[in-house]
Amino acid sequence: QVQLVESGGGSVQAGGSLRLSCAAAGDGIANKCMGWFRQAPGKEREGVAAIWSSTITTSYSDSVKGRFAISQDNAKNTVYLQMNSLKPDDTAMYYCAAGLPYGLCGGINWSALSRFKFWGQGTQVTVSS
Repeated sequence: QVQLVESGGGSVQAGGSLRLSCAAAGDGIANKCMGWFRQAPGKEREGVAAIWSSTITTSYSDSVKGRFAISQDNAKNTVYLQMNSLKPDDTAMYYCAAGLPYGLCGGINWSALSRFKFWGQGTQVTVSS
């Protein structure tokens, strides 16, 4: 079992930056696929980025590639999402998610919701123009 708690959301103007944190309690992040997802009102939840904790292999959605960076601190059992050059379209609730140990990670289907078994409550990000 993994309990995930996100923090770091807030309101920022377009072009600004935020860093989200996801603290994992319980089994931690070791040997798990960790992901960030977001959901805007009226839209489906979509993958933003994922990282395989063992090899630090990362995946990104095309909409955030080059602007966002996912990273992890194994000692702190924390995953981060550094978000730069934010746009109003980035406004959404951001969720942290974890897969089962040694589960699938990366590849074409890296953002499949079914790969992620544990979810946080989310942190709101609002970007104004």
